[in-house]
Parts: sequence; C-alpha cells; structure tokens
Amino acid sequence: MTETSPLGAFNTLKPGMEKLPEARLDEIRAKQGRPIYGVEMRIVDATGAEMPWDGDAFGEIRIRGNWIASAYFGADDSASHDEDEYFRTGDIATIDPDAYMQITDRAKDVIKSGGEWISSIELENLAMGHPAVAEAAVIGMPHPKWTERPLLVAVLKEGATLTRDEILAYLEGKVAKWWIPDDAVFVDAMPHTATGKISKKDLREQFVG
Repeated sequence: MTETSPLGAFNTLKPGMEKLPEARLDEIRAKQGRPIYGVEMRIVDATGAEMPWDGDAFGEIRIRGNWIASAYFGADDSASHDEDEYFRTGDIATIDPDAYMQITDRAKDVIKSGGEWISSIELENLAMGHPAVAEAAVIGMPHPKWTERPLLVAVLKEGATLTRDEILAYLEGKVAKWWIPDDAVFVDAMPHTATGKISKKDLREQFVG
C-alpha cells in the first residue's frame, strides 16, 4: 500500500518449512506473508477487539510502524487511525500461528451476518469452481434478523445451464452452513469498473436499491 511506503508484509518460508509437504507449502505461498521487521500488525473485529492469530479468526488488518503513514495531509480529524495509532487498512484477513497473513476480503465487501463476518471473496472463489460459472459476485442483502445475508450473483458460461438450487447445493460442505447464500440469481453480464473489476457498487444498486 502507498501508506506502508510501500511494504508491510513479505512472504518467505521460515527455516525448516522447506521440509513440509508441497501441498502445505502451496498454502503458505498463497498468503500475503509475515509482517516485516519494524511493522506491528493486528486484526480486529467490528468492535475493535483484537482477534487471535489462529488462521481461522479474521478481522480488519491494522498496522503501525516508523514508515507507516501516521496521518493524511490536511486531514486532522481523519478516522484512518485508531486510538493506538494503528492504520486502518480496510482489508479483512486471517493470521496463522506462524504469523502468515492472508487477505480474505475488503471491509466494505464483507457480509456482516448475525454479529459474524462472511467472506464474499471466499464464496465467489468457490462458486467460480463450478464448471458452469463464468463469473460470480457475492453481496450483502439487508435482513431484518441477521443484518445482512449473502446473495450470489453469477454469469454462466456460454451454453451452460444451472439452477439456483444446484449452485447453492454445490457450495454445501465447502463452507459453514450459515455462510451459504440465501439466494442466487443469474445475470447476462456483470458490471465492471474501469480497471476490469466487478463493480459491487453497481450490483448493490441493482439488487439492494
């Protein structure tokens, strides 16, 4: 990030890890890495409580250090830092016991359901694993009891057929049951940003209003 000038984490194997099975090494290499010397990192939940480094709990990454931006020029009242002067990155991640951090979502895209967080990116990646799906996006839909529930939006590959029940059944067993979207809809095309990313802002306007 620009605010980290620019490095905050680096992925390299710890001594002795080269002996691990290749499948395990692939899991480690797929992560963003460990905080480098001079950088303090933590993950916090929606209330700001620090989460454990167990590889399962996830929260917003917050960092601080001598070369991490401490403020934005001309923005004296910016909410970009917390009371401990940690920079709020806006990224959601897990950190495992070996200090390897893996980004799972953006704070603005994570689904907040019943006081827990659901990773939209993880659901999207799983949906994309279906042979009939060309593109997938998950957004949060307002819910009277759970605050938000996931909605899966998908584009099918040319000539492919797939039903709502089939794609939802495909996700079963791959994530916790309460992560499974409440509904799935199919569209002819996804809205994209100028950089080619799926525009969840436009999807929210289309389906949430």
